[in-house]
Amino acid sequence: MNYFKRNWLRRAFQFGILAAIILFFFKVFGNKSFDPEAYCPFGGLQTLATYLTRGSMACSMTMVQIMMGVLLTIGVILFGKLFCSYLCPLGLVNELFFKLRKALKLKVLVIENGSAADKVLRAVKYILLFTIFYMTLSSSELFCKNFDPYYAFATGFKGELTAWMACISIGVLFLGSLLVDMFWCRYVCPLGALSNIFKFTLMFVGLVLLYWILISVGLNISWIWLLSAAVVLGYVLEICVKHPKYNVALLHICKDSEKCNGCKVCIKKCPYHIDLHSVNKVTDINCNLCGECVAACKTGALSVTKCGKIGKFLPPVITVLLFAIALYLGGTMELPTIDMKWLPEGVTETQLKTVELEGLRSVKCYGSSMAFKAQVSKVPGVYGVKTFVKHGKVVVYYNPQQTNEEKIQAGIFTPSKFRIMTPDSTVKKVKVITIRTENMHDKMDINYLGLQFRALGKQYYGIESEYACPIIVRLYMGVDEPVDEAMLKSTVEMKVLDMPQHGGGTRKVPCNFKYVSWEKNQIDTLEIRPYLEKMFPAFKASFTKKKGYEGKETAVYEIVNETFEKPIFTRNMPFISNHMSQQKGVAEVKLELNEQNQPALRIVFVPELTNADALWSALTLETWKIFYKEGDIRDTPAKWKFETPGVVK
Repeated sequence: MNYFKRNWLRRAFQFGILAAIILFFFKVFGNKSFDPEAYCPFGGLQTLATYLTRGSMACSMTMVQIMMGVLLTIGVILFGKLFCSYLCPLGLVNELFFKLRKALKLKVLVIENGSAADKVLRAVKYILLFTIFYMTLSSSELFCKNFDPYYAFATGFKGELTAWMACISIGVLFLGSLLVDMFWCRYVCPLGALSNIFKFTLMFVGLVLLYWILISVGLNISWIWLLSAAVVLGYVLEICVKHPKYNVALLHICKDSEKCNGCKVCIKKCPYHIDLHSVNKVTDINCNLCGECVAACKTGALSVTKCGKIGKFLPPVITVLLFAIALYLGGTMELPTIDMKWLPEGVTETQLKTVELEGLRSVKCYGSSMAFKAQVSKVPGVYGVKTFVKHGKVVVYYNPQQTNEEKIQAGIFTPSKFRIMTPDSTVKKVKVITIRTENMHDKMDINYLGLQFRALGKQYYGIESEYACPIIVRLYMGVDEPVDEAMLKSTVEMKVLDMPQHGGGTRKVPCNFKYVSWEKNQIDTLEIRPYLEKMFPAFKASFTKKKGYEGKETAVYEIVNETFEKPIFTRNMPFISNHMSQQKGVAEVKLELNEQNQPALRIVFVPELTNADALWSALTLETWKIFYKEGDIRDTPAKWKFETPGVVK
């Protein structure tokens, strides 16, 4: 109980953070997803470094993480390592294992500060820091997620981690913390190494300025040299100096020598066993302003920046303020995920104009931003792009001598279709009307508009888009369903869509579509079969020529299932056809409507080489063989579970 009472404010922070992580992980508040990286300052600093060196942000990172990293840097320089003391869950694990060791009466493994072992072990966190930043800056993917113990536990070992790395890391955390005081924080934590570099503020600022000057005068110096110099100098200064000579931090643990009775309880209670007895102001690189020494001092000789009893409130209050500022700035600012230009010879930046497009829902991370870049770069005259994934916004750079905004919009537009509902078997024809819309640049927009029409509960069967200016949207509906233009306009311009979620519930999705007109003179009808074929996600893969089956007698093995038209199945069709192509006698794999307008998986085969039983056996294997390239065929868990055998036709 004395453990909690002695430094209760800090304990409230530490266990409050731990409780919040646990509650969000188990979805106690009803949250559908838990993002363990949401407020990670280390990931934010890696992302910022990636942006500064590559012009792109690490995938899945947001401005909130970046601002957390920036405010951590400012906090370390101006105040101290407050994140380590008050917010880091791994720091709490270190301290709890210290208490566990005492409870189990295990013998502590003492590594004296400044000893040879201490100096060698301190290099580990700097080596990890270099590796993490090098790998992240080289790939735009956060390398630390491969082994971060917090990330592994917070995701339930389901995140983007490497199992063996994570297991070793967790073993080091638990075993090291059990045997050595603050083992992880002293010797392993790469964020601790980075914080120490920031503590040597003049060295850090000097290196950055020197690098900037050399780049400015035209020297092509890789960022690797700046990273290497910072890591090496940070390590050397930590083991040789330990006390930054020109420390600009505003907060320190201070001692009143007249009140000190020399009991040295403060040294014993300090997690890093800093020698507070021999100094009046603590500038040791290890001090993180945890306040354990202040709380343990019975004479009141120790305080934070000589502020007496009120001083112990300064670190937590500043921690909250920095966190709040980072949240505010992260919510109001945004850096582009990618910012790239590819100027050909003869074209300069001053010649370029920009067009800004919003509402691109499919541009949501680094990978999709690069996919958009690949798409828009095919438009002649386009020479650059910036993406802002938080707001689904892009800025395209183009040469007005070669192209214009309309051609750019046409180049990025993807015609799409969406099935609103399936007509019943009595429907023989459907009515087709054409409406015109704007603000529909993304291929997902037609899905959201279709869901808006589905919510009306009327006889609306399907919707598809075609590029024009304004956009052409065809709505397929019951022949007896009246056309109400006011209803069409209100539906298209619905501001918020209640989108159904898998497993129940809905999600609010903002929409910004604009209704332009209804082409009253373009009302048509379409037979039900052509309509169903138009909306059906057909698929065909033929291996006849490759396998030499031309001219051979074939049969069709057909499996019918209404689920086959849903995206959950259709996105697995390439895997199904790939796997079945490895089977002897299989000539084609198709997904199409049968004669009864039912979704059917059809496998065309040569009866003299295989039969229905062999095909069914291949489809129901637990492991499929997937061909990637010549000499690379991999065993992959089956992508679909077939339950009802088909028939031969």
